[in-house]
Amino acid sequence: MNNKNNQNEINVGVDTGKSQLDIYIRPLDIYFTVTNNEIGIKKAIKEIKKHKPTRITIEATGRLEQDFIMACAKANLPFVVANPAHIKKFAGAIGQHAKTDKLDAQLIAYYGEAIKPKLSMLKPATMQLMSDLLSRRRQLIGLQTMEKNRLKIMPKTISSMINPILTAIKNQLDKLDQKLLKLMESCDDYKTKNMIIQSMPGVGNVVAFNLLSDMPELGYLTNKQASSLIGVAPFNKESGIYRGTRQIRGGRPKIRTAMYMAMMSAIQCNSVFKGTYERLLAAGKTKKTALIACVRKMIVILNSMVRDGVMWDPKMS
Repeated sequence: MNNKNNQNEINVGVDTGKSQLDIYIRPLDIYFTVTNNEIGIKKAIKEIKKHKPTRITIEATGRLEQDFIMACAKANLPFVVANPAHIKKFAGAIGQHAKTDKLDAQLIAYYGEAIKPKLSMLKPATMQLMSDLLSRRRQLIGLQTMEKNRLKIMPKTISSMINPILTAIKNQLDKLDQKLLKLMESCDDYKTKNMIIQSMPGVGNVVAFNLLSDMPELGYLTNKQASSLIGVAPFNKESGIYRGTRQIRGGRPKIRTAMYMAMMSAIQCNSVFKGTYERLLAAGKTKKTALIACVRKMIVILNSMVRDGVMWDPKMS
């Protein structure tokens, strides 16, 4: 390690918890904690800004770090959302096995200094715009579905009034998708992940948009966490001597719906999911159960692909 290159750097490590943030500033040996809420984050940003950091490295743990990185972006502070797996490997490489909140924050700061991970280019306005555009897209899809249903039951004399509305909705959806794609291209963080996600046959813009906007944790989770987060992990239904069928529950329904629709396409064009689907049906599973199992496999593979920064390869399944 070239200490000469690092001696002028100020690296901040942030260990994220549900209720607090543990912060260490290297090499100044400053350590402090704040509550993980608006007041605590504001205090942390004020203190960190005084030291003009080279980078602030925060470990991705889920949505717990989102408010902090948004605050960093608004304050024009350089930040990195680091993959926990990479930090864990780094800890092993330097022989650090002890764990306390302070030691974790020190480790993350040291990781930032030694590895110099690429700074995030995500901006609050970009993140908010992505979310807003997706919300509007869902609204339009809902309107489109309602009008299509009306078209089926109304007499032909009325269809002339419905078709122009469907055409207008389609045009709006096309324009909205172009805006989302342009937004992807403008941000390296989104662009890279989008390319990785869509390299999987059967996965298109809709799934990619939803994952990038509503599941920023993708790539930082365990396989079990990833499937649980979108609500496709089966849970036992037991009480006393009762043994019910394992069922899925909870999660983020918007992502699950988008992936469920994508799987309808994937089992036609992706040999991996087609094979899995057919094997499950042959084993006596219902179509719905088989599709949900395939969706679970899809999110697990996508999580691994984003985590490792690799494109789709049928062998990884």
